[in-house]
Amino acid sequence: MMIPIPRKGLLREVVGIEEANAVPGIEGVEITARMNYPITPLPEGASYLGFIFARGETPEAVEAAIREAHARLEFKIVPMISMGIG
Repeated sequence: MMIPIPRKGLLREVVGIEEANAVPGIEGVEITARMNYPITPLPEGASYLGFIFARGETPEAVEAAIREAHARLEFKIVPMISMGIG
């Protein structure tokens, strides 16, 4: 699964990666977005926070594992402050 960006701002922290990796069927959670850099959700943005990889006996089992893993992740995103001059 490509982890979508939930809102625009600066990504400060991702909590729950170990918990997400502990879900049966999950093979890995990779956060590829850089911390403390601006992120923008689709359609204005062009990237994702990262990826969740899973394997299972059925497509339904894989989907359930991915949904559970994603639910265990918390993304700490703070608004960007405009420093407009003039």
